[in-house]
Amino acid sequence: MNSIKKFFKFEERKTNFKSEIIGGLVTFLAMSYILAVNPSMISASGIPLGGAFLATAIGAAIATLVMAFVANYPVALAPGMGVNAFFTFTIVMTIGYTWQEALAISFIGGVIFVAITFTPLRQKLIEAIPAGLRAAIGAGIGFFIAFVGLNNAKIIVADPATLVKVGNLTDPSVLVALFGIILIIVLHNLKNKLSRFSFIISIAATALLYVILSLAGVKGLQEVNIDPNGYAGLAGFKESFFGFVKGFGTLFQDTQGGLSSSAKLTTLPVILFALVFVDIFDTAGTLVGVTKVAGIQNEDGSIPNLEKALFADAIGTLISSSLGTPEITSFVESSTGVESGARTGFSNIVVAILFLLSILLYPLMPIFNIFPITSMALVLVGVLMAGQIAEIDWSDKAVALASFLTIIGMVLSYSVADGIAFGFISYAVAMLAQKRGKEVHPLIYIFSVAFVVYFILYSKGFQL
Repeated sequence: MNSIKKFFKFEERKTNFKSEIIGGLVTFLAMSYILAVNPSMISASGIPLGGAFLATAIGAAIATLVMAFVANYPVALAPGMGVNAFFTFTIVMTIGYTWQEALAISFIGGVIFVAITFTPLRQKLIEAIPAGLRAAIGAGIGFFIAFVGLNNAKIIVADPATLVKVGNLTDPSVLVALFGIILIIVLHNLKNKLSRFSFIISIAATALLYVILSLAGVKGLQEVNIDPNGYAGLAGFKESFFGFVKGFGTLFQDTQGGLSSSAKLTTLPVILFALVFVDIFDTAGTLVGVTKVAGIQNEDGSIPNLEKALFADAIGTLISSSLGTPEITSFVESSTGVESGARTGFSNIVVAILFLLSILLYPLMPIFNIFPITSMALVLVGVLMAGQIAEIDWSDKAVALASFLTIIGMVLSYSVADGIAFGFISYAVAMLAQKRGKEVHPLIYIFSVAFVVYFILYSKGFQL
């Protein structure tokens, strides 16, 4: 016990086993919604549901343990919201990669992240992007996944005349989804500790309501069947585990009924940039926020072992891609555990154990694979991410224009990568027009030219 205390620096960080265990439990409960939302979302890309669930639980457990022993941070990891939407709805369903190829791309992104973690390139990339544009990208992803949630719940639907419109609000499944959204709004705004668990409570309550109404025979709802032999579905892990290897086999070849090799070569760099970029800034922002609450930062604001924490996060992406789920990232919900007493990586051990134990709940997954039951989580996560819009300097015309086009571009193009491209190109053009071109980092110009070439080839060279 003394060795454990010494390794995790209990005395230095003024903590004890009780505080760490409670903190770990709270962190898990705050982020456990990902066990329902992530498999439901990425299985739409073709990944077997059982494989997606196991990859989520095991990947989160392993990556969280890596963070504990490498960086000693009370920061848990799991597949990131936003990235999983980008993976499913953009890389696979819009551009046309197979899910195996998408996992291969995610794996390459993890390798790149690991490679630049200990190099000056990581810092240069962070410094190259204006703070306002970085905030716009985070906010844009928030708007994007909230739109995905509303669309999945059929609250917002397609319309030939106006592109989109409000769905049928008398549809029972839509009403259940609205119930979940209203409930999570109420819980999130309560001024007590219950608000920390707004995600998991809302999902559980909405699932219970859906099951009751379905069993009562309400028309318009899917029949809910919980198979006592439901663990058989976990056999899908055989297909998702190392599925990225099969993806590498076709990544640079013409795919029958899918993308041509030229289309892949054109879109691959843009997708990789988007994945790495989002992972770096999402992770950095989370680590800064959580370590500040935990009192781990130095007096000058610097974060000890930051490189190790980023390395652990990057390793998590390699692990997740190998198992069968998109990039794993640090979860800001870890701050709830920190507020409850967690100060070291020992709390991560508790989180990891709970993720592994949650595999026993797999037979319930058919319930949580129904979109109206989990859509409220996407909406609230979107709201929280969109809060970064306050960090944008709207008085700076160049930043304001680029930020607006980034956000609206992600939503209207249904692509995180395209939104980032709109932002970079418009920022470079606006700064040149203002004769402030020298203030722009050369990397912005390089990326902007690359994005322009991408759009030209996208439009002229092949049909997606």
